[in-house]
Amino acid sequence: MRVLLALGGNAMTNADGRARPDDQIAAAQVAMAAVAGLLEHDHDVVITHGNGPQVGNLLVKNELAASVVPPVPLDWCGAQTQATLGFVLMDALDGELAARGVARRSAAVVTRTLVDADDEGFTTPTKPIGRHLPEAEARVLMAHGETWQDRGDKGWRRVVASPEPLEILDAPAVLALIEAGFVVVANGGGGIPHVRRPDGSLAGVEAVIDKDLGAALLAGTTDADVLVIATDVPNAVIRWGQPDAEPLGTLTVADLRAIAAEGHFASGSMGPKVDAVCRFVETTGKRGVITSLDQITAAVAGDAGTVVVPA
Repeated sequence: MRVLLALGGNAMTNADGRARPDDQIAAAQVAMAAVAGLLEHDHDVVITHGNGPQVGNLLVKNELAASVVPPVPLDWCGAQTQATLGFVLMDALDGELAARGVARRSAAVVTRTLVDADDEGFTTPTKPIGRHLPEAEARVLMAHGETWQDRGDKGWRRVVASPEPLEILDAPAVLALIEAGFVVVANGGGGIPHVRRPDGSLAGVEAVIDKDLGAALLAGTTDADVLVIATDVPNAVIRWGQPDAEPLGTLTVADLRAIAAEGHFASGSMGPKVDAVCRFVETTGKRGVITSLDQITAAVAGDAGTVVVPA
C-alpha cells in the first residue's frame, strides 16, 4: 500500500511550540519513528509537511534586517524550509531505519506547485502570516512591496494570497524516486507557488498554498492508496470543547461534508484537513484518514482515527 503522510508544521516543533533547531530535530525523530513503523509493514510512504513555524522564523529575520538588506521573498522562504526540513526528516528516518535494520533510502525534493496567476487571492490577499508589528516597523516592509493590514490593538499584520494548488510541477522527479524505492519528502508547505508566464516560463510568487490541500493534490498525483493527515488529536471531533464532544470514526465523505457544512470544524485548524481528505476521497475513490502520529499504523489499516470512505 502507498501511504501519503502529511505532517503539520507544528509536528516539527516542541510541544510548547518552540522551533529551535534542537526542538525540530527531536520532533522529526518522533515523526520518523512512526514512518519507520509503516515501512516495517511493507508500505510505501511519501511524506509531505507543513512549514508555518519555520517560515515564521524566517519572516522575523526579514523584519529585523529589513532596514539593512531586502527581505527574502516568500517563495524563497518556502524553498529554504523545504530543503531544511527535508534533510532533517531524512536524517531522522535514516537513523530510525538503521536502528531497526530496515534497508530503505530516502530523498527530499524541493517542489514547485502551479497556481493560477488570475487567482482572486492575488488581487485581494487575505491569508495572515507572521507576527503583529507596530505600524512604523510594518511600513518599512510595506516599502519593500509587502501588504500589511491594521489589526487594531494587536498592531499590523502581513497578508498574502492563498491560491488554489493546480499541479505538482516536479511530480515526474517525485514519481521516479518513488519507483526507484525511495521514501520521498516532497511538496512541503503545500509547495512553492509558481505561475506560468505567457511565454510558458515559470516564476515563483509571493503566496502561501494551504498545506493540507497541497497534500491532497500530491496524494492523487502519486497514486497513493490512502492519505493520512497527522495532527495532534486521534480523531476529528464534533462539538469540540463541549461536554457532548464526539470523536468521529469511519464515515462516508458525504456524511463528513454534511457535518462540516454545519460549522463543526474551525477554518484555521481542523477545517482545511477535513476539506483536504474529502477532496482526495472524492477525486480518487480511495480512503483518507485524520489521526495522531501514534495511531498512524492502525489508521492505515482502517482501525483508528477518522477514516473517510467513498460510500
